[in-house]
This record gives sequence, C-alpha cells and structure tokens, in this order.
Amino acid sequence: MRRFSSAIALALLLSALPSQAQESGRQEEKESKRDAVELTWMSIANWYFKVGPLRIVMDGYITRVPQRIFVRSQQFPADQYAFTSEPWSSNATDVLRVRYALEAEGRLDYVLAGHSHFDHTYDTALWAALTGAEIIGGHSTCLQARSQGLPASQCTEVSGSWVTGHGERLQLAKGVTVRVVRFNHSGNASNPFQHFGRELSGPPTPDAATGGFRAGVAEDFPNGGGGRAFLFTTGEDGDRLSFFVNNSASAFDLNAPVTVGGVSFGSPLENLAAAMRDAGLTHVDAWIGTGGLAVAQLVVPVLRPKVYIPNHWDGLFNPFWAGLPFPFKDANLAAYLDAQGIQLMPQQQYFDKYRLDENGVTMQSNREVKQRLGFSDVQPFSPATASVARAVSAAMGPEDCDQ
Repeated sequence: MRRFSSAIALALLLSALPSQAQESGRQEEKESKRDAVELTWMSIANWYFKVGPLRIVMDGYITRVPQRIFVRSQQFPADQYAFTSEPWSSNATDVLRVRYALEAEGRLDYVLAGHSHFDHTYDTALWAALTGAEIIGGHSTCLQARSQGLPASQCTEVSGSWVTGHGERLQLAKGVTVRVVRFNHSGNASNPFQHFGRELSGPPTPDAATGGFRAGVAEDFPNGGGGRAFLFTTGEDGDRLSFFVNNSASAFDLNAPVTVGGVSFGSPLENLAAAMRDAGLTHVDAWIGTGGLAVAQLVVPVLRPKVYIPNHWDGLFNPFWAGLPFPFKDANLAAYLDAQGIQLMPQQQYFDKYRLDENGVTMQSNREVKQRLGFSDVQPFSPATASVARAVSAAMGPEDCDQ
C-alpha cells in the first residue's frame, strides 16, 4: 500500500478527485483547435501553461521554506543553502488555494520540473497527487516524488542530453511537442553544492515526526544533475508557435559539459542547438529565461527569440501572498535585448498572463484569478521600494538563487 507524505495526505482529504464530466471535458478539449498559448507567471520560476488543450504547471513551488532554517556550508561558504537546521513540510493549504483559483479548478495534465532544488520541486509531487498529472523531470525529481507516495509510473525521468543521443522529444498531445534540453544551474566553483550536477542516490526519507524533508541543496533537494529546460512547439509544420523556458543558468560554464558522477551530458549550448535543429527552428517566438546579460549573450545567438520574459528574479523567501516584492529592472540586459531587436516583457504582478499567437506575444488581463487570490492587477510599490528600484541598475544579480 502506498504511503503518502503527511502534506499530500492532508491535501487529498481536502480535495475531490476530478469528476467523470471533467474527464469528458478534457478529452473534448484535446480534440479542439490549438491556436494559442497562454503563459501565466505564478512567482519565482512557477508557471501555468495552457498549450492547446493541455494545462501544465512548471515547478509549482507555493510553499515558502523559511530562510532561517538554512545553514551555509562551512567548507564552501558561498553555498548558503547547503544544509538545514530542521525539516519542513509543504503547505498544502496554500497549494490548494492556488489550484482552485486557476481555470477548470486547477485540472492539470503535466507538471514539469526544471530542476530539483527546494524552490522548484518542494510542491511538485503535491500538485501531481492532487490532480493525477504526470511529472516530467530529472532522476532526483522522480525520487522525491516516490518518497512522497507517488508511484514510479507517475514520473517520467528525462535526460535532455541531445549531444549523447538521449535528448527527448515528447508529444504531449496532437500538435504539441516538448523537447527536453539538459542545462546547467546558476553559480560557479565557489558554491559547488548548488552549481555542479548532483543527484540523489535514492528516495529521501521523510521526518518521522512531521513528514517533512530537508530542503538543503546538499540534502534532499540537490539540483538533479543540472537543469532540464523545455522547448515547446505547437501547431502544424508550416504554422507553428514556439517558446523555450529555462529556470536557471550560469554563464560560468554554459558551453562546458554538464557532468554527474563523471558522466558527461553535453554542454547546455550544444544541447539547445541540437534541440533547435531537431525541431527545425531557426528562432523561437518567446524565451522565458534567467541569468541576466551574460547568459543572454550566449543563448540569444542560438535561440534568436522575438520576446524575452524574465524568470526566477523575485527572490526566494519573500511572502507569496504579499505579491511581487519589487519591480523588475536589469538595465544592461534591457540594452542588449533592445540592440538585438528582442522585446523585453517583464511582469508587474504575480499571475500576470501572456498570450502567444500568430500575432506574437501580448499581455492579457488575468483579473479574475488575481482577485480570487487577493492580488491587485499591478503591484503598488511603496515609495521607498520604488526609489531603490530607480537607483539600482538591476533588481537582481545574475545569480537567480540570491535573495
């Protein structure tokens, strides 16, 4: 008999399974025309994608593990999130509130995991358990899901290593394809636990008293052998839409192979170029990206995006329900993108929604969902916050795991 983690068991008690009518509606939608993509930013690197008939959550980290429990590595002081002083449990109540604020009562087809750190996969298994959605992620992500009671069959392990012949091309629905791309994580040799590829050797063990886990990047939530980025295409061959999303990156070794235990998975740039060739793409309509100017200078020549949407830039520990903590700003990145003819489209509030169709990318009203969650349409920043934002050149550095 499967044993769910305490957070998942509680959430399942509070949540009903999809009705037969909902399942029938899902099949009808899968047969409908796919003419647009909706991209909704839910904070940090958390996204809700509507791609044709499919509804997909990426990462879905709504719980906020508190900064106070993290203990930096004594050997590598820059590894500030290596260990923890106590276990922590997912916040099932908050995840459920977000789920039911989404359209179709939060019905999902897939949960994508960009990598396996706490600020990405802490709630991934919970979303999958609540909705029956299939997880697509790395080896460590699937082990984390198993430790929380999900069957192995509910998590598809992906490599993204096109260079070694192990790049995945997954048809999620008719006309909807995602290509997995092995990427690296932010950081460098000064914070090796965070940056270099690390995988779990087995399912982590939940705390006997609380059912929680150790959130440290050298504990139950390593990066999972670098990251998994996703290249989406939807539509027919001659009339396709495309977007690429990565939730971490480092210019330090973006052109060097990601290695785990001495095994090479190819460099992120080589894997991305191979995935683009496989898709028959010379550019993408949108890039949801991280890493600032240094990463953009390396990725743009390969990806050639028309639009850049920032990702993972609002910190790790700011309260979710307070909304966006500060406005986006990166003057150097903005200047580079402008020189390349790429439109920068930053967010102004959690649950901002973008629409990608044959006319390009536009911002769409998402007022109803925001109101359900208590968010304003546009975040009203205090005079002090606005003043600081005007004075700095960038709201966040290239290190997406800085607070």
